[in-house]
Amino acid sequence: MNLLVYISDFIIPFLILAIVVYGVLRNVNVYDSFIKGARSGFLTVIRLMPTLIGLMAAVGILRASGFLDFLGSLIGRFSSHIGFPGELVPLTIVKMFSSSAATGLLLDIYENYGTDSRLGLIASISMCCTETIFYTMSVYFMTAGIKRTRYTLAGALIATFAGLTASVLLVPG
Repeated sequence: MNLLVYISDFIIPFLILAIVVYGVLRNVNVYDSFIKGARSGFLTVIRLMPTLIGLMAAVGILRASGFLDFLGSLIGRFSSHIGFPGELVPLTIVKMFSSSAATGLLLDIYENYGTDSRLGLIASISMCCTETIFYTMSVYFMTAGIKRTRYTLAGALIATFAGLTASVLLVPG
């Protein structure tokens, strides 16, 4: 076990060194390439900033206004009949927009119900099995300049529902 800890401490420095050595062997100016890549990444972050701020503000407004709780209780009435706990509906909705805001809701679930409770376990698995659909689509599609998303949203929603179904089925009732 100590061998794995020792190896894991050196993986990242080894990868960085390997990239630099490979670049030097291929006669690439590694430092200039790094600076160009860092500049490009910084410009991408600046282009994405309005989208990120808009998404974070929208999630914050929904959560602070109580609309998210209202929507969660409304949908929760129906979802509890099919086996999905109504208390997890707000977490599921927020996770589609923001992983960090969903983590805040997850901590609230842990505090209210416990980490080892059925709700805590389902919430933990669902956080791992689902994606921040709208955040990912807006960031990656905007960066790539894609205007038509075709079947991306439908596929992502199907995958999210499959992950939610798996989270309920994996936790014993």
